[in-house]
Amino acid sequence: MGTDIFKRSMYPLFLLAIAYLLFSSADAKTIIAGIAIFLIGMVFMEDGFKLFSGGMLEKVLEKSTKTVPKAIGTGFLATAIVQSSSLLTIIIISFLSAELISLSGAIGVIFGSNIGTTTTAWIVSAFGVKINIAHYAMPMLIFGVVFRFNQNKSYQGLGNILVGLGFVFLGIGYMKEGFEGMKAGLDLAQFAMDGYLGVLVYILIGAVATVVIQSSSATMAIIITALATGQIEYVNALALAIGANIGTTVTAIIGSLSSNANGKRLAVAHFIFNIVTGFIAIVFLYQLADFVDVLSASVGIGDKDYAMKLALFHTVFNIIGVLAVSPFTHKLVVFLEGLFLEKNKNISRAKYLDSAVIEVPESALAALDKELLHLYDNATEVLSHAISLHRHSFLGKENVSEVVKQSSSKIDIDVNRFYETKIKELYGDIVKYATLSQDKMDEFQIRMVYYYKVASKDIVEAIKEVEELQKNINFYQKSKNDVIKNEYNVLREKIANTLNSIHEIRNGEDDDMEILLKIKLLKEDVKDLDIIANGRIDTIIRNNSITSKMATSLINDSSFAYDISKRLIEVAITLFIKDKEIKTLAGEIT
Repeated sequence: MGTDIFKRSMYPLFLLAIAYLLFSSADAKTIIAGIAIFLIGMVFMEDGFKLFSGGMLEKVLEKSTKTVPKAIGTGFLATAIVQSSSLLTIIIISFLSAELISLSGAIGVIFGSNIGTTTTAWIVSAFGVKINIAHYAMPMLIFGVVFRFNQNKSYQGLGNILVGLGFVFLGIGYMKEGFEGMKAGLDLAQFAMDGYLGVLVYILIGAVATVVIQSSSATMAIIITALATGQIEYVNALALAIGANIGTTVTAIIGSLSSNANGKRLAVAHFIFNIVTGFIAIVFLYQLADFVDVLSASVGIGDKDYAMKLALFHTVFNIIGVLAVSPFTHKLVVFLEGLFLEKNKNISRAKYLDSAVIEVPESALAALDKELLHLYDNATEVLSHAISLHRHSFLGKENVSEVVKQSSSKIDIDVNRFYETKIKELYGDIVKYATLSQDKMDEFQIRMVYYYKVASKDIVEAIKEVEELQKNINFYQKSKNDVIKNEYNVLREKIANTLNSIHEIRNGEDDDMEILLKIKLLKEDVKDLDIIANGRIDTIIRNNSITSKMATSLINDSSFAYDISKRLIEVAITLFIKDKEIKTLAGEIT
């Protein structure tokens, strides 16, 4: 809340500052326009890669983060291609929340992403300041707009990428033009400062610029164009680059304040990495500069090509940071997992769902799947206790019938209180996030979300029905009438057998068709609960084995048990059958 107030209060001042610069200098106006166009280009590129990849980026990230070295390499390549560390961060936080990747894998991707962001500096220094890059922007913008009107999402994504690149190139062109114009009237190089005081001042300027612009790539583009046009000295440009890296840390910390625990953990990891990297770069600045001079000569970078040398410096000190911090990833994970723990453990809430998850359809579905399983696990506890059984006594066991007969003692559980603390809030979270997640999904994904919402409702309804059933189970377990006691044991056994069969499906290695067969057999088994259809109630009444009051209770409670079992089977279909055609077939036979 405090962060929002701060942003709202600072925003008018920020607008006034821009307005002053726009009206005070034509060159400043050109530079600011270039920055704005550059940032628009980055947004278009980010959106374009989301559409163009069609979920491919998410799949690559999910499978290529098993080890820290793999995660670092994946983070580097993904950021270098996509040119958006923010997009990568969104995906990684959502995957981490859905437990599709480990915290160490997520940290590795962030480390690699820091190296990947340096490719922007290479593009700007290699092309942006050496050729009329704006000349190449026009064809990209034209073809990009044409592709954006295509019905195919991949073409639309390609169109956005081209439009984004066009705007990036155009923005660089404007910035270069502005700095060159400013050179004639005002030489910023005259304010260059020597020694570590100058280094610290320029680091602060670079950090503040990145916080204001909210993009280290844009800051680096400004630094390189200013350096190439002689507006700043080389050493001061190095300090500005270090400041830009540190500035991204501040941006990440501010952005994580309203995030979930995983977002905060990654922000802290990012903070630690950039602070350590920045500290190394500051302490060994002149030694690193000398090393870059030697390295530049060996790779063919000219002695006076300061823009390319700055890009090389930016890459070198980020690589050094990764080499320095990555060996301690395991200890960092242990430290981070101890931070931002759940405050209220009495109320069961969503473990895997948050605002970051909603941004990526694939991780949103995975998170909903895990959250539904979380809800189901909570439900099995109350369902078992309500029928006077402990889960460990019958789940995974073959003699469920015998366990039921031997477990006649009442288990004290307030079903309604359990619902309020372990089910209600969690169910609400699932429905809320399921609804919000649909905006960016395709038709099949939206249908899957519908299945998750229905399955969640089935679980809730099963708990409400078992609350009604529990009363008579507890009452008739004490009855001296063996017939009614046996009939209620049958109800208990059928529900327990349903839970146990689902437990076996969950922990088995069967394929979807084998699961379908087991579900079909389970469905046939629970039909015995329909005592009116199978005629069992008629036989009992004719034999005068129970009273009319007992018969009425048994009919109602058999219906409850039948509905509970059917609902649990539907939940199992949603959770454990993944093939959409087999899932549809399973729904038809049940």
